[in-house]
Amino acid sequence: MAPAETIETVVIGAGHAGLAMSYELSRRGVPHAVLERGRVGETWRARRWDAFWLIMPNWGLDLPGFPYQGDRDAFTDRDGFVAYLERYAARFGAPVRPGVDVTALDPAPDGGFVLATSAGPLRAASVVVATSIYHAARRPTFAANLPPDILQLDPDTYRNTQSLPPGAVLVVGTGQSGAQIAEDLVLGGRRVYLAVGRTGRVPRRYRGTDSSWWFAIGRFHGPDGEKLGGDAHRSGRDGGRDLNLHRFARDGVTLLGRVTGARGHLLDLADDLHANLAYADAYAAAFRAGVDGYIAERGLDAPPPDPSPDEALADGFALSAPPELDLRAAGITTVVWATGYGVDFSWVHAPVIDEDGHLAHDRGVTAVPGLYCVGMTFREDPKSTFIRVVGWEAERVADHIAARAGAGTADGAPEGTLAAAG
Repeated sequence: MAPAETIETVVIGAGHAGLAMSYELSRRGVPHAVLERGRVGETWRARRWDAFWLIMPNWGLDLPGFPYQGDRDAFTDRDGFVAYLERYAARFGAPVRPGVDVTALDPAPDGGFVLATSAGPLRAASVVVATSIYHAARRPTFAANLPPDILQLDPDTYRNTQSLPPGAVLVVGTGQSGAQIAEDLVLGGRRVYLAVGRTGRVPRRYRGTDSSWWFAIGRFHGPDGEKLGGDAHRSGRDGGRDLNLHRFARDGVTLLGRVTGARGHLLDLADDLHANLAYADAYAAAFRAGVDGYIAERGLDAPPPDPSPDEALADGFALSAPPELDLRAAGITTVVWATGYGVDFSWVHAPVIDEDGHLAHDRGVTAVPGLYCVGMTFREDPKSTFIRVVGWEAERVADHIAARAGAGTADGAPEGTLAAAG
């Protein structure tokens, strides 16, 4: 067997987090390679539907040394964001190795790490995991009870309405993915059933400013005292707009309670539709009250409250909440399970996995010397949903790695790379 190649630092993943990490390592003169199982931005390419739009304005996408160009108050779709990542990688010559899959990461007995990859073994003094925290779409176990004539998809396998068989579609779950896929199906002329979960919504804009900005500068609390986050219902599609479950109902979507079981073509439903609708409404009201209070407390010059006309809608409350749904009788041929994602760090063979299966870390630094992660703040702060936050994480981790390697501190972008980026 050929000896393992040795690289001082390995970054796993060439999405926005891995590229930001590569840029900061380049600034510090740390030799490294970025391993990517596909191409730059592969997750964004392969696991987003055709009409996917980011929910944050372009000013929230800035990567280190490379501010987003163009209209910074507009929104970017899937392909536009992938193109931005490609320009970023090319601009500073990120040492990406595409088509290299990392299957195991082990601490080496004599220090550093050994990586098993599809291109052969590697050794590294430091490793940065930049694979995100959303690895595998998660379905309830009873999904296996559905008959084979029902097409079952997840958000990362749904592409567009044209690719589905004729018939109605049931979307299960109303997080960001579920709500936006439901909207895509409605716009595509499909008959849609939507099983509603307990998720909040916020207006796209309020008091003259995008809701993402309010999340960036303030902390607001919801109807149960929880912190409000940027994962609430809203859309960046077609210039950005509100998403309101009552509007869905007015547009002909059949809203249902949560799906709790399956018996062939029969699905069991919880009696929680109206409670979940009320929660979404209360969440939006709490957000508006929080912003109003923030503006008043600080004496900000802002337009008066300007609630959307959809705020007065209550169409969802007029719908009944049946205890079951017969897929065959409803003409449903496709079910999209927008029921969340699980993590899979089983390939990381180091004592850094917490009880929930996540990498345990302090702002990117794990308890194992030389092992780091970026892009995994995971709701520690409402601002963690912004792409640009990864730059601060990458800078901190790069300082740690440079100190271990005895490299110099960052003193600007590598010559001929991003220094000229406007």
